[in-house]
Amino acid sequence: MNDSKIKNMDEFASVSGISRPTLSKYFNDADSVRKSTRERIEKALAQYDYQPNFYAMNQNRRLTKNVGIVIPYMADPFFAEIARNIENHVIEAGFRPIVLGSHGDPEQEIENLNNLRLIKPAGVLLAPLGRVSDRGRIAAFCEDVPTVLFDANIDNVGEAFIGSDNDQSIGLMVDYLCRTGQPPAFFEMRTPTNPNALKRRAAYIKAMNRLGHEPNLVQAEGDGWDFEEIGFREGSRVITERTLPTDTILCSNDRLAIGLLSAAYQLGLRVGLGPNCALRVAGHDDHPFSRYTCPTLTTVSQDYTSIASISAETLFNVIDSEHKSTSRLVTLFDGKLVMRGSA
Repeated sequence: MNDSKIKNMDEFASVSGISRPTLSKYFNDADSVRKSTRERIEKALAQYDYQPNFYAMNQNRRLTKNVGIVIPYMADPFFAEIARNIENHVIEAGFRPIVLGSHGDPEQEIENLNNLRLIKPAGVLLAPLGRVSDRGRIAAFCEDVPTVLFDANIDNVGEAFIGSDNDQSIGLMVDYLCRTGQPPAFFEMRTPTNPNALKRRAAYIKAMNRLGHEPNLVQAEGDGWDFEEIGFREGSRVITERTLPTDTILCSNDRLAIGLLSAAYQLGLRVGLGPNCALRVAGHDDHPFSRYTCPTLTTVSQDYTSIASISAETLFNVIDSEHKSTSRLVTLFDGKLVMRGSA
């Protein structure tokens, strides 16, 4: 027996004259190599007293039970709710969820992915920031780690994308608002953070043209994730300036709508459907707070449950397949109209 202790598989490959891939194959499944090769390896093991580090091998093979869940903003109840749903599916499948928030910061988003890379996750479920995300570094991560995107899409990145059909949901709301009152203007951020906002803008224009109405964009100045503050500040401005082209406002998301509702109240405008109402306001997402505004917010609900379950199930299928798919899967769910007091 050789007195020198072999520290790792590379050293063992060097002293035994057997290639590292062949050794790795043997340690994964001894019967997968030829009998003569197996005998050479076993003789070398006895000679050099080498014991492989199976924990490290499992790490290298991504056999850990860790699954990362990365969302844009931990403090947003919308993302907290969908992360909670996904977390439950991950636990039920026997994996360990690790939930991280990017705080609206693209560098923090990459730091989250780098930290996950260190623990060799089985896979990652990622809701990217979107417009400000570092696409190149996220794409590089997804090449190394099985990753499924949800909520916001980055084209051709990750194994799959699971989200909402913005064309369908915005079209549904525009139809309703036009049917029940004046055609809506679209209240949005001029430079939206989330790519869903751009899809909703395009869907609004498409729906208005289809119905024979002139689209009207009311664009708010501001950037980042403080949507309520932007909705309040810019809503106050357009109401005070009396520049609204209609008494019906469709907001790009519920958080902007919540800010606009507050601005209308502050300026003495009554929002809703009654004869004394000066404004109708609608949103998108069915944010958990939308049912508690005053008046309660008319909106389009996203299918949290299906997005969470299909995102998790898709990732588990990718992990089980142990190879990259030849085509990227995209699954979109319809929204549902939620009629409340604001419109």
